[in-house]
Parts: sequence; C-alpha cells; structure tokens
Amino acid sequence: MLDMNTYISALSQLCSRIMTDEPLIHHTTFRIGGKADIIVFPQNLDELTAVLHWHHQNAPALPLCVLGRGSNVLFDDDGYRGLVIVTTDLQQVSITPKDATTYTVIAECGVSLTSLSKMCGRYTPALSGLGFAYGIPGSVGGAVVMNAGAYGGEMSDVVVSVDYYDMTTQTIKTAMGQQLDFAYRHSIFQDNPHYLVLSATLSLPVGDADDIDAEMKNNMKARREKQPLELPNAGSVFKRPEGMFVGKMVQDCGLKGYCIGGAQVSEKHAGFIVNTGGATAKDVLALIEHIKQVIFQAYGVSLICEIKYISNT
Repeated sequence: MLDMNTYISALSQLCSRIMTDEPLIHHTTFRIGGKADIIVFPQNLDELTAVLHWHHQNAPALPLCVLGRGSNVLFDDDGYRGLVIVTTDLQQVSITPKDATTYTVIAECGVSLTSLSKMCGRYTPALSGLGFAYGIPGSVGGAVVMNAGAYGGEMSDVVVSVDYYDMTTQTIKTAMGQQLDFAYRHSIFQDNPHYLVLSATLSLPVGDADDIDAEMKNNMKARREKQPLELPNAGSVFKRPEGMFVGKMVQDCGLKGYCIGGAQVSEKHAGFIVNTGGATAKDVLALIEHIKQVIFQAYGVSLICEIKYISNT
C-alpha cells in the first residue's frame, strides 16, 4: 500500500494543480467542513481521467470524492481523509448549429450553470432554454446529476446525452434519452455513484435575445428577493413533497429563524438553512433532524434531504 507522500508525488505528475491539508470551507457554498488530505484540480478531461485511472489501479482503498462548485454538499467537521477531485477548471464549451432553428451545446462538467446560461443567451443567434438555470450556483455536472431545475424548467428539458466515466470499468460511456432516467431531482447518476459526469450535450432552440435576457433578469431578481443569497448556504435543503411546499410548512410550524449553533432556518426563506457564522456540520445535521421531526409530527410527511453529507464514516 502506498504511503501518502508517494501518492501525492504520483498525483502531482498527473495533475498540474494540487493542494494538501486544504480546508474544505474554501470549496463549498456552505463554508463548512474540515480539511481534505488531498485536493486536485484537473485542467482538462485527460487529466481527470488519468487521475481516476491511476487511483483505481494504485490506491482503490483510499476514499475518493468528486466535487463541482460545492453548492449542494455538507462536509463533515473532521474533513475528508482521502482524495477530493474538484472539477471547476473544466470549462470547455462548444456551440454548433444542428439545423436552422436548433443548436447543439456541449459543456464540460465544471462549467458554471449560470455562466452557461448567460453564454447561450448572448450567443449569436441567442439560444433559449436555459433561462431557468440563471442563478443556480452549481456546475453542469452537478446539475445533471440532480436534474436541477427552477422556475418551471429543469435539465431534463435540454440535455440529450451525457458522457461519463465508469470508474468500475475505467471506460468513457455515453447515456442518452431514457437511459438518463431523469425525474424530479433524480438521474441515473444518483443510482450509480461510480458514474462520473464528464460533459453534457444540450439541444437549445434559437430565441429572442431580449426575451431571454428579460427571463434571466427576472429569475435573478426573484432569487435575490426570496432566497438568502447574502449568507452561506447549500441551496434548498429538502425535496418538495408532491403538492406541498417545504418552506411554507417549515414557516407555518414556527421554525423560521430557528437556530442550532451557527446554523439557522433562513429568516428570508424557510426552505433554506444558512450559516450565520461558525456553523458546524454537526449544527446543520441537528437542525435538519429537528425540522424533519417537527414536520412529520405536524403533517405526517417524511422530508427527504437534498443536501449530500460527505464524511469518512
């Protein structure tokens, strides 16, 4: 078994950007979490697959976590004893005409969803279909995995295929259409954590630039007014039960502003938990459990958490 120094040395030959003993608060929107032993930042898909292949061949027992923009995760206070791969430097986008009214957009997994939405809306000709995504603080890869959505749209509306790396077989594969198994906040990648999204292919229609710009501005205005963007958070905490709204239920139960340590039910939108300063993962987890218990007692509804908790236990 390789010792950590040997492992780090080998990784540095494969990936040009690497950090050790790095605080995870710098890489998540919650600003919570201890230190990771190793974080690598692949500069292209070749570096990413090389790191994955080397890890599989030489240190498969070492825990591995792949992270995008860190917008839907909560790392443990003790950090992560293993390798974290951050994909934010994977920024390649190609846009080509499919026919007179439709364009094909291929975006790597690390591309910001907001940046992609803006890029397509300002392209010539302007491309519609991604206005819902403007302001979502995640990456293309994470958005595909979660089938992220807002304001009446979701990724399944525009994604036609996904290239992914199968970490079991160490091969690159493509899933398309029904193979993606899209549903509300669900995709095939949630059921197969050994599948790592590399890039997504989208089909976007030509639209009116002014209409697209107005849609993006209106969506961002609504986010600023209704969501606690001014405080660290990880987005909506719970999936929406059919026919119900979590924020309203939490508010009606008197939990708006409720705190455990530095974690607070947002006073702006009760569907969010915010880090008011110095919140720990333990605080957030305790608050999540308290909310779930109160809601179950009041409504008989078992809330399902959207935020992914990452630890070594």
